[in-house]
Amino acid sequence: MSAAEGHPAPALDLPTDNGGRVSLSALKGKPAVVYFYPKDDTTGCTREAQDFNALTPDFAALGVPVIGVSRDTVKKHDRFKAKYDLAVVLASDEDGAACEAWGVWVQKKLYGREYMGIERATFLIDADGRVVRAWRNVKVADHAAAVLEAARSLG
Repeated sequence: MSAAEGHPAPALDLPTDNGGRVSLSALKGKPAVVYFYPKDDTTGCTREAQDFNALTPDFAALGVPVIGVSRDTVKKHDRFKAKYDLAVVLASDEDGAACEAWGVWVQKKLYGREYMGIERATFLIDADGRVVRAWRNVKVADHAAAVLEAARSLG
């Protein structure tokens, strides 16, 4: 199964930074943004986290939590959040089960080398737990603002 527009979002129940836990079932009845990114503290991923972070008050005003997911450890997430003063929730998918379920663990190519990695992707989930928007192969510039605009259309 993978996350597709118009379909129920795959399950998500992961440990988060600061010893927390996040699950979509606990958010039932509320919309949410789930974004998958390759790795903490890299150029594109840092920019994406900072962009979502800057819009956290706007998402919060809509009642839409933003959850970032990578295969980094909780400890790495804690350091990443502290370094950049991030407020977004960062979930750790160390075993890759969520990445597989959401269809973002894909074959990638870099300088002619093929490898498996996380596709940068974002999903907007409605209050009923359905994927209403899916952005695949995300380009970071202006992406968080586009997601916020889509979240506004839910209300």
